[in-house]
Amino acid sequence: MRQFIKRALQKLDRLGTEQVRELLVTASAEIDRLETVLDSQPRGVLVCDIANNLILANKSARRSLSVVSYEQAKVPVWSVIPDELIAEFLAHTLLAADNAEEREFDTAVKGQQRLLSISVMPLVQDRQVSGSLIVVDDITERRSREAKMRRMENLASLTTLAAGVAHEIKNPLGSLSIHVQLIQKAMKLQEKLCSEQHRSENECEPGKHFSQVEKYLNVVNEEIERLNRIVVDFLFAVRPMNAELRKGDINTFITELAEFVSFELKNAHIEFVLNLADNLPLIDFDARLMKQAFLNLIQNAEAAMSGGGKLSFTTELHEDQVLICIADTGTGILEENLAKIFEPYFTTKVSGSGLGLTMVFKIIKEHQGEISVKSREGEGTVFFITLPIPQTDRRLLAYEIPEAAASQEAAASAVPARSVP
Repeated sequence: MRQFIKRALQKLDRLGTEQVRELLVTASAEIDRLETVLDSQPRGVLVCDIANNLILANKSARRSLSVVSYEQAKVPVWSVIPDELIAEFLAHTLLAADNAEEREFDTAVKGQQRLLSISVMPLVQDRQVSGSLIVVDDITERRSREAKMRRMENLASLTTLAAGVAHEIKNPLGSLSIHVQLIQKAMKLQEKLCSEQHRSENECEPGKHFSQVEKYLNVVNEEIERLNRIVVDFLFAVRPMNAELRKGDINTFITELAEFVSFELKNAHIEFVLNLADNLPLIDFDARLMKQAFLNLIQNAEAAMSGGGKLSFTTELHEDQVLICIADTGTGILEENLAKIFEPYFTTKVSGSGLGLTMVFKIIKEHQGEISVKSREGEGTVFFITLPIPQTDRRLLAYEIPEAAASQEAAASAVPARSVP
């Protein structure tokens, strides 16, 4: 197009009025197209003439640098940029006819702090410097990802170290537990011998002294067991998880789980209700890990309903995912704690390790799922878990015959839609 316009200009004196008009329309359309392409670029681009006056600034550059309105090719580029540090940098670099690569600046863009990378280079046309080109990149997200990756790498190193330390702690705990049990056995034998030897001596009460020591040893055993549970939970939370995903029916799995916990919940005066959708597609999950996650949520719900209540499991198809809602009528969670419940070691229980919901979160993430929570103090808590449907099953669902699709649509319209957080 550029060569076409050049050739047309060379013959301009021989062109008629209509031909000149067509030429101008074509050139205008080409300019509009080029400006659209430039405005569509995620990188900011500013073009200056040889006198450092601003000729062109694309949409990204105007937004990133908060460029004020300007008269084309009439004002220096640094005079239209409100940020003093960036304006000073451009003035110094351009007046010195210097180049700059990826200089970073913190600046406010529409009230938000952003990190910009700015490069200045010569604009070369026909082997002659005809101005300057300024390229602006918003690297806020990139730097955030890099920082997150560094944190993850550091966390991985700390995790390996912590797992080793926890393993070393677990071994002596086991040894302590065994030796306490040996002491208890030895004491029972000693108590028996002492009782037989002083059976006729009323002033001697060996049983009283032995029972006191036994009480102390029971406390030691309980604390050892508690520490052991914390270490086991910690090891589970920090070690890489090897999920063995197998295709299965999540409704069948939940039904079997309900039978497993029904007796315990009945004794706690908790009504267990299942609302399971029909014809859910099979999904991939590790039954062992999923059982651990659901049992943890059930135990938390039971603890929140010490006086009894209602616990419900609901499943339904939600687009290309299976949605599982676990709701209780317990004491609920304080609003300020909702954002912290999946963090390691956060707990409101006196004897809790603070790793239970962390493990639940980790297990759901291992299944490529999502988990969220809604709760109100005094009204109860609902956990929302979404698990993906395998790609093959998604295609089967998408290409159902029209009659089946129509019947599903009619059934769906009869059931109130559930909003997913």
